[in-house]
Amino acid sequence: MPIGKEPDRAVSGIAQAYPDRVEVRGRDLAGELMGRVTFTEYFLLLLTGHEPTDEQRFFLDTLLVAIAEHGMMPTNVAARMTFAADPTALQGAVAAGILGAGPVVLGTSEECARLLDELRASGRDPAEAVAELREAGDKVPGFGHPVHRPVDPRAVRILELADERGVAGVHVELARRIEAAVAEAWGKPLPMNVSMPIAAVLLDLGYPVSTVKAVPLLARTAGLLAHLAEEQDRPLGFYLGGKAEEAVEYEAPDG
Repeated sequence: MPIGKEPDRAVSGIAQAYPDRVEVRGRDLAGELMGRVTFTEYFLLLLTGHEPTDEQRFFLDTLLVAIAEHGMMPTNVAARMTFAADPTALQGAVAAGILGAGPVVLGTSEECARLLDELRASGRDPAEAVAELREAGDKVPGFGHPVHRPVDPRAVRILELADERGVAGVHVELARRIEAAVAEAWGKPLPMNVSMPIAAVLLDLGYPVSTVKAVPLLARTAGLLAHLAEEQDRPLGFYLGGKAEEAVEYEAPDG
């Protein structure tokens, strides 16, 4: 059903709490899930309604590890500064970090997934799509990185594991064809960053495009919580704010 359209019936298939039990995706939470499934498996059950295969669980774990942490990124800085301003609002600090987790900072995995899905569905040559983006002055999602050159080691490892475990399919192949087309269109290789293999592997494992962005968001939440735990013992929030004020020169308006 399209977003915003009124449903014929108000129905949710995720969970319901009863006086004597909690039912999640048709399973008894205490009796069937607790003590049997890992959080990764539970997340996929919540997200998709299906318990994952071994490969789906393995690669979700791998992708979550790959993107949960990347140093003192703007999302982490925002969270730490928010927490410094109100140490009682852990949830607010996490929210501040997540609100900044867009395609520029966290990655373009959702855009990559949409591009890969369109190319698979249409059968269009990736070189054609890349040429169109280049001609329009747009970036190709999943390529280029301000730090990782000439390769993003996270992307390399994900693709190695996809090959080793036999899950690399049409979407991984398309990602590699896009990589070659990008090098040709730009006249030099650009690093495939972690967002493209995240999208490609998830799609090859059968996940819909709509679920791809959930993975980096869940992963980055874990990283934010780590930074906020450290902020309580080794505060940096006000220090970071002070450094920002020192770095920016005030220029009074003319007149």
